[in-house]
Amino acid sequence: MSAPASSPAYARPIRARRPTRAALTGASPFDPGETPLARTRRARRMARELAVIHPDAQCELDFTNPFELLVATVLSAQTTDKMVNKVTPTLFARYPDAVALAGADREELEAILKPTGFFRAKANSVMGLGQALVERFDGEVPDRLADLVTLPGVGRKTANVVLGNAFGVPGLTVDTHVGRLVRRFGWTEEEDPVKVEAEIAGLIPKPEWTDFSHRVIFHGRRVCHAKKAACGACGLARWCPSFGIGPVDPEVATALVKTPAASDTE
Repeated sequence: MSAPASSPAYARPIRARRPTRAALTGASPFDPGETPLARTRRARRMARELAVIHPDAQCELDFTNPFELLVATVLSAQTTDKMVNKVTPTLFARYPDAVALAGADREELEAILKPTGFFRAKANSVMGLGQALVERFDGEVPDRLADLVTLPGVGRKTANVVLGNAFGVPGLTVDTHVGRLVRRFGWTEEEDPVKVEAEIAGLIPKPEWTDFSHRVIFHGRRVCHAKKAACGACGLARWCPSFGIGPVDPEVATALVKTPAASDTE
């Protein structure tokens, strides 16, 4: 059964298939007997299918320059992109650059950031970020990973978001969605995001890293949910060793697929 005509084609109808052994037993979907070449070919086939399933995948944080994206990404911790996008117009109207943010009035800044949660800690982070940019980079956001990760509150995930989307430098963003899905795909058994990033880098061509990250994040939000994956409505089913961890009946699974409006709450 295909998805309703009124919703985008996030998934393709799949033939009836039994859940995989890994899904039935709870075993790791990573197959140590799969050759590196076979795994690479399977990963790239899945990556191509993700491009078909999620042609609209993109950074969902609103920004007009690297500074705005950097701050927005830092603020996105423990909240949704949608909430950050509600706050940043006011924030950047009041503090449009690193100099302004470094000298922000703390009480005013906290009031602006309050809807995002953990607003006191976030106020500390973005003020420290502004100060570091002014003191060490003349107020400009650096375009090198090695420099970005030295900034307060900026790790590899945030740095890769900025590099890929503000500077056009390919970057792999390993957030909770990406880590969960590539383990379900049987691409890696690693839990550490840095090690996961290294594994993916060996499977997916570098020019595709940024778009690939967006597509996996979209798939995690819309189809391959943490608690109940929509396996029976997933266009990756034939290549996925975790098929069957969620409902395999197409009609039941299709009901689990989230629309863009619903998925941006995660």
